[in-house]
Amino acid sequence: MIPFINVRAQREAYLKEFQQAENEVLGSGCYIGGPVVQALEAELGQYTGAKHVITCGSGTDAITIALLALGIKPGDEVIVPDFTFIAPAECVMRLGGIPKFADIDAETFQISAESIEKLINEKTRGIIAVNLFGQCPDYKRIKECARQNNLWLVEDSAQAFGATQDGIQACTFGDISTTSFYPAKPLGSYGDGGAIFTQDDDLAKKIRLIANHGSDKRYVHEICGMNSRLDAIQAAILRVKLRHLDNELKMRRENARKYNEFFSAKIVPQKFASGNTSTYAQYTVLAEDRKTFLKQLESAGVPYCIHYPAPLHKQPCFKDLVQDHANTNASEASQKVVSLPFCAFTDVEEIIARLKRVL
Repeated sequence: MIPFINVRAQREAYLKEFQQAENEVLGSGCYIGGPVVQALEAELGQYTGAKHVITCGSGTDAITIALLALGIKPGDEVIVPDFTFIAPAECVMRLGGIPKFADIDAETFQISAESIEKLINEKTRGIIAVNLFGQCPDYKRIKECARQNNLWLVEDSAQAFGATQDGIQACTFGDISTTSFYPAKPLGSYGDGGAIFTQDDDLAKKIRLIANHGSDKRYVHEICGMNSRLDAIQAAILRVKLRHLDNELKMRRENARKYNEFFSAKIVPQKFASGNTSTYAQYTVLAEDRKTFLKQLESAGVPYCIHYPAPLHKQPCFKDLVQDHANTNASEASQKVVSLPFCAFTDVEEIIARLKRVL
């Protein structure tokens, strides 16, 4: 059975390091916060170049906290991609805001700067740009758009910790940037977890307050916050994985190269914009006849996922939003995308050998 993501092989590869890190935490008696979490935050900052890194309970929490720190209010409009996981739009809606769905580039699947510009009006307060499938959208143009219109920018890098654009690390493009440590991510823990990044001292203080019940002094609560923190055992695991991340990203890119060489014109891999490197959080292709392609994958015993089967504006939870949806690229992508098994430890050659028998 081919695993979609081979997390077991990764654990076996670094087993002694994991066991030592886990035992140190378990033996310390310090399971919430403490030196291991602080060390991870420092290492994440060193890796990305972010001045402030605050870990939290999940990638979704990270977006929620970012929005709260930026002062979102009921009725505020926030532009989000129409083709992505629900979290960005869900967080906006949960806090009383109104998500406005921007279209994507047809080849890279990234949020379209042109579509963003068309959605801006007097109610728009900010933009959430998602680094979908492991690469970044056009941040030069998006940041300029945000600056000209006095909008804040959140970079959702849940799928792209370790990616770069023009030599700049992901998690540094937004006023606030976020990532997820969900186990399937290129840098994943053994449960939920997330982190928030910013260069701004005042925003960093707000973020830490919000994530810790609005408190930076025991039993003194300056604001109403929330409880969102990364456990020490997860931080220990992530510190091990972070040491191996750059090598794993090389392995991912080599696996992607093998896939790219194999597929024909009717199975089209995601395109990468000039200046981008990708984490390949997923290896996603466009299939003109997806129904037939899925049957071929099934007959070859190759698992797959559909990321994502519908644009967000078609989700039932957003049905009451009155918006003009002309997001043709997002709609078309949702009908064609297929994600194949992929990680640093995926045996792509075996998968290709199986596919050669059916394609």
